[in-house]
Amino acid sequence: MRSQQNRPFLTMDIYLDHNATTPVCPEAVDAISAALMQSGNASSVHRYGRLVRRTIDDARESVARLVGTSAANVIFTSGGTEANNLALRGFGARALVSAVEHDSVLSARDDAAVISVDQNGVVDLDHLRSLLQGGESKPLVSVMFANNETGVLQPVSQVAALAHEYDALVHCDAIQAAGKAPLDLETLGVDMLTLSAHKIGGPQGVGALVVRAGLDPEPLLRGGGQERRRRAGTENVPGVAGFGAAAVVASNALSSFGEIARLRDAMERRVLDAVPDAVVHGGEVARLANTSCIGLPDVTGEMQVMTLDLAGVAVSAGSACSSGKVTPSHVLQAMGQDADSAKCAIRVSLGSTTMPEEIDRFVDVWTDMARRRPTESEARRSVA
Repeated sequence: MRSQQNRPFLTMDIYLDHNATTPVCPEAVDAISAALMQSGNASSVHRYGRLVRRTIDDARESVARLVGTSAANVIFTSGGTEANNLALRGFGARALVSAVEHDSVLSARDDAAVISVDQNGVVDLDHLRSLLQGGESKPLVSVMFANNETGVLQPVSQVAALAHEYDALVHCDAIQAAGKAPLDLETLGVDMLTLSAHKIGGPQGVGALVVRAGLDPEPLLRGGGQERRRRAGTENVPGVAGFGAAAVVASNALSSFGEIARLRDAMERRVLDAVPDAVVHGGEVARLANTSCIGLPDVTGEMQVMTLDLAGVAVSAGSACSSGKVTPSHVLQAMGQDADSAKCAIRVSLGSTTMPEEIDRFVDVWTDMARRRPTESEARRSVA
């Protein structure tokens, strides 16, 4: 059941940017508040320390259950970016990453080879095989579960099976998929999985790299014995506690995404009916149920975001981590879009609090904006 409670911003009428940050769930708020009242250090052996250690252990169990693994395989980090960097830089292997990965994967290694994708943004398995066949050192393949801009799902199990034929390690950035699609480390066949708390109703600034048993990345941070010496530094106990609570809620809420998919699909049909030259990028293949990447020719994503914002509707232009940059989406360019088209897209991402009337309002504002675009002849006259 959807609720009007727990809106992220009191001044924003409609929030359709859940892929950037999902509002913190009440259960996570309660867990964070309780953890803030604890005064011990988890590395201390006295009872205060043991109580804090128990809080961390309980959260680790909850996060592990979200992805079908054991608690010992969960390494808590400061967020998804650190977890991705730990995966990509924690092994000496040569890296192969898909062209549509998040910037925290693409920027983690200067020497990474890029795996191409097709026009729908799905990784090219033949190209991956050709890259796996080249080179002397052991490869590490990184392919995300679901794209953060388009929602397009990748054939992760096929990627893993292919990569393992060449004795490669496989990392999957599952940040956007957690809480929106079933995840199981063993079923996927990957060696590492990245999660981020604030994408599933937890707090910002905490994430996890989940590794298969027996696999230990070289730590990026050294100094203490925390996280089984895989990530030094005093634990962010309130953040970890909130992450664990959100993981429980996310696990129990997966069934609600069928309703969210119906809302999203109805929105897209109305948009395309009203504005025939609009495009839904990745709309021909399987996607996350809540995500829509809509292109509007001749109107930049930045302009669309600002227009909608003035009308009280929050969406984004591409990844929240790079939305401040007025540059074409690297994801859409990898899918074959030219620079101009790649600048003219917005991401609309729904959540469990999204109401049908909010979708109505978005469609009304967006289609009105689209219909008020200057015609091609008007645009030429304004330039002249």
